[in-house]
Amino acid sequence: MIDRNDRPSEDACLTHADKDSPRWDESKRLAILRDYGVLDTDREAAFDDIVALIARICEAPIAVVNLIDADRQWFKAEAGLGVRETPLATSFCAHTLLQADGMVVRDASLDPRFAANPLVTGEPHLRFYAGRLLKTQDGVPLGALCVLDTKARPEGLTDLQQMALQTLADQVMSQLELRRVLRQREESEDTTRRALQASNYVGAWDWDIVADRVVADERFAAMYGVDPVVARAGAPIADFTRSVDPQDEARVQAEIQAAMSGEGRFHSEYRVRDAQGQARWIVARGQVYFDPTGAPVRFSGVVVDITDRKQADAELEAIAARLSASEAQFRVLADAMPQMVWSTRPDGFHDYYNARWYEFTGVPAGSTDGEGWTDMFHPEDQPRAMERWRRCLATGEPYEIEYRLKHHSGVYRWTLGRAAAVRNPDGEISRWFGTCTDIDELKRLEQGRELISQELSHRIKNIFAVITALVALSARQYPEARAFAASLRTRITALARAHEFVRPHTETSQPTVGANTLHAFLSDLFQAYADDAGAARVHLAGDDAVFDDQAATSVALLFHELATNAAKYGALSRTGGRVDLATRREEDRFILTWIETGGPPVSEAPTRTGFGSSLASLSVEGQLGGRLVRDWRPEGLRILVDLPATALSRRRAAEKAH
Repeated sequence: MIDRNDRPSEDACLTHADKDSPRWDESKRLAILRDYGVLDTDREAAFDDIVALIARICEAPIAVVNLIDADRQWFKAEAGLGVRETPLATSFCAHTLLQADGMVVRDASLDPRFAANPLVTGEPHLRFYAGRLLKTQDGVPLGALCVLDTKARPEGLTDLQQMALQTLADQVMSQLELRRVLRQREESEDTTRRALQASNYVGAWDWDIVADRVVADERFAAMYGVDPVVARAGAPIADFTRSVDPQDEARVQAEIQAAMSGEGRFHSEYRVRDAQGQARWIVARGQVYFDPTGAPVRFSGVVVDITDRKQADAELEAIAARLSASEAQFRVLADAMPQMVWSTRPDGFHDYYNARWYEFTGVPAGSTDGEGWTDMFHPEDQPRAMERWRRCLATGEPYEIEYRLKHHSGVYRWTLGRAAAVRNPDGEISRWFGTCTDIDELKRLEQGRELISQELSHRIKNIFAVITALVALSARQYPEARAFAASLRTRITALARAHEFVRPHTETSQPTVGANTLHAFLSDLFQAYADDAGAARVHLAGDDAVFDDQAATSVALLFHELATNAAKYGALSRTGGRVDLATRREEDRFILTWIETGGPPVSEAPTRTGFGSSLASLSVEGQLGGRLVRDWRPEGLRILVDLPATALSRRRAAEKAH
């Protein structure tokens, strides 16, 4: 019996289909449905009896065993409908498939899923529906056993009716499973029978070892040149083994003895001659059976003629010979190439290098096969090159890397390594082919250009220092200009910091502030405003951004002015004051919010705009293409800087655009 508490309530089955999603792949579901072989079959009493019974139990005028196909619903059995299929668009059961176990609709005219259904608005004016899923053992729904009524049923089904509907739905699935198993068995037997009939060279034997009597079928007897009548009655094993080719006889006898003295499995390929003296290759598979004492008592098996396969093997050997000649031609072509050419197996085992490789490296032939090639890399490049190569082997993606390769002269030369996978028709990697190109001279040219760039940048840095010194010297000569000189000197220092951050560097001159990001740059800029203990008074938080030289000058001037003013008049002019700088990305915008707290109270906004404020506005609006808004609050100044997201890294944005 079915426990009511274990069954979902009818209300639980009323989930709207448009809010559900299938828990299966529809193409696989349809494949499983067709595998049952039930669609478009004739009516059967077993299913007709089920729909008649459930219609009577539920006192419903209509009952169906409904299977949901790709574009229709097909009825294996029906009562009260008079048709075998209807369009899927009008199907109630298609919605049932999306439920866990089934669905009950008490009044279809009030249900938004079915109120406009032609079967509800027109004949037969359906109102009530109750269905239980027909599911495979893996939970894949195929259709439903359902009852329908032209009258609404607010009370739904009784407990007995619900139990009967579920029980009979299970019975339908049992019938479907039974028919599928029987059909598959019939197909398997038919396939086996047809295969045996088509295979004229398959034979079977059964050897009673104790009585030394071999019983064999007609095909087996013909293969060994034994009279089929004698073979059916049984003959000594010697009558059969005498047909084995003398070149194979001793080996086959040894393999038979090994099977009888070992685990009993027998497998052998050998030649036999039939009654006409024609030689054939066969493969024999058998099993020796033992009595309780371990003595062999029976030996049964089958043989298959493999003469055609052996001929095919011979043809393959001829093809292999031709491929060998083709490979020789490939080697000549590869040796003529200016690059070093190499090849590996699918697992990355290097098994071929052309002549250019050995000329470049000077190593003995074969010494770099397998993993030996890694020793040719510069020690500093080996981990990086191996990591990249292993990744390519795992993913199949093209291999490209620059590394230093040991030349036969003993020096390391820069080389560009490239490789691509060759795939078979199934998409599997069958081989890797690669090249190594000497790019040492090109590398040296690049290094020369980099050196010049660094030298120019260094000179610019020195110019900043000279200008700063000149300003300081002039201020001592003209005391009345000291305030102006100090302000100008700090601005020049900010520009110098910006240049130092983004200029080309060597490994030894690289800034210690980290990568070229906005937060790293600002953290370095604000170090001058730390407290006596070295703790930051300008606190950064939020989204970071990539930062390049085209934005460095404008950003440096902007935040230098903000920090300088805060130190003179705002939050940083008092011991407890602080500044919070929040940065965030919003789609295509980058927002920076400067908030001062703990400084002198602000009574009103300044009536005059100073040079520093004008410079800040020019940096944001004129150079960065953004917007700057000042909010003079009693607790401190708040500034909003709204920039295009690309303003901080224009060069990178331009490269992406192209």
